[in-house]
Amino acid sequence: MTTVLVTGAGGPAGASLGRQLAERRLNGHDLRAIGVDVRPLDGTAFDETALVPAAVDPAYAPAMRASVARFRPDLVVPTVQDELPQAAVLAGLLSAVAAPGASVVLSGARPSGVAADKLLTMWALAAAGISVPTHAVTTDFATSADALGWAGGPVVVKPRVSRGGRGVTVVEKPDDFEWPSTDASWVVQGFVDGAEYAPQAYRSPHDGRTTVVVLEKTALKEGRVGNAAGAVRLADGAAPDVAALAVSTVEALGLVGPVDMDVRRDGAGAPYVLEVNARFGALSAHAPELLDHVLDDWVRPTP
Repeated sequence: MTTVLVTGAGGPAGASLGRQLAERRLNGHDLRAIGVDVRPLDGTAFDETALVPAAVDPAYAPAMRASVARFRPDLVVPTVQDELPQAAVLAGLLSAVAAPGASVVLSGARPSGVAADKLLTMWALAAAGISVPTHAVTTDFATSADALGWAGGPVVVKPRVSRGGRGVTVVEKPDDFEWPSTDASWVVQGFVDGAEYAPQAYRSPHDGRTTVVVLEKTALKEGRVGNAAGAVRLADGAAPDVAALAVSTVEALGLVGPVDMDVRRDGAGAPYVLEVNARFGALSAHAPELLDHVLDDWVRPTP
């Protein structure tokens, strides 16, 4: 039996992964799914659950290590964006108390840390020649009017470290946002107002090959920004430029494993990377092959 421990099990990404694991178990796969979260979990698809503090809590590392030692998983799959840098640093220590040969499914500490910070992601991708929106730290501007003038149009303001659409605001007029309320923990981007996609990517830690499934978002929970309220899977080859951009992004950041990202087209149809989540996303059920790849590549046979 393969035991998979999923963090953030009560969130959109973790809950989706829990349902996918449960479906595989019903189809005959010998799987046991453990869910951990900061809140009690009731009525989930997981076989067992446990509480762990948030990643910013000093008790996070001891609690995660205790949970891994308790359940002895073969795989630990983090799904919380702001947890990734710490989980990457702890990976070896967690694997040491898990099942023999256990893996933590994420990239190394540096790629995980860069991808977890939206400003660092923009800097790294721009340096690699990847198409990203105009971007800056909000403290580069004294007022909303200054930021709008810099971008030559609407901007998006968002926390550098956050999950989903939390705290994301579209600013079109100077009085749309109280600019002095921000600090250097916020990033501002030029607003790319076109069709939005959620490429679901997987890069093998063994041979570096990348699989991409392109999803098109059909509705957003916050209207013009935020998490997807609906998405459809595009046929292979339907958006080759978006797929190619996703591959270049994953390779430029040095990521492996599952990757969820947001891409938008501008008025001329060119795609831009808005942000990157180096983990399973809430829409991963539309691309079940990502979980197949994880189970194939990261579960090591017991000697």
